[in-house]
Amino acid sequence: MSVRSPLGNTRGLSSAVLHWWAQRLTAVALVPLVIWFVASICAMAGADYSVFREWITTPIVAVLLVLLTVATFHHAQLGMQVVFEDYVHTEWLKIASIGLVKLVAIGLAVATIFSILKIAIG
Repeated sequence: MSVRSPLGNTRGLSSAVLHWWAQRLTAVALVPLVIWFVASICAMAGADYSVFREWITTPIVAVLLVLLTVATFHHAQLGMQVVFEDYVHTEWLKIASIGLVKLVAIGLAVATIFSILKIAIG
């Protein structure tokens, strides 16, 4: 019989549990965001550039696009991290790959958000 509490038994897994929760939360957040985005783009099929640009300048659309961007890139880098942790067995290569994916995800997310804000603000 153990005198440790359930919390004490899972303390060492806190990083893995946080990673698991972040992956699930971003997946759940992406479902309505992607449905909204695809429906919006389909509704604008055949529209010209000015209509699309006007759509992005709507504050709620700009906010939803930024949320979609953050959730997408964070979810993608979390997934790639799991792949590297599971299948890359050389420690330095695993760490370098995870770091590179995180940097690329941050860079692309920042560039995307900058583009959205530049169009939205003007």
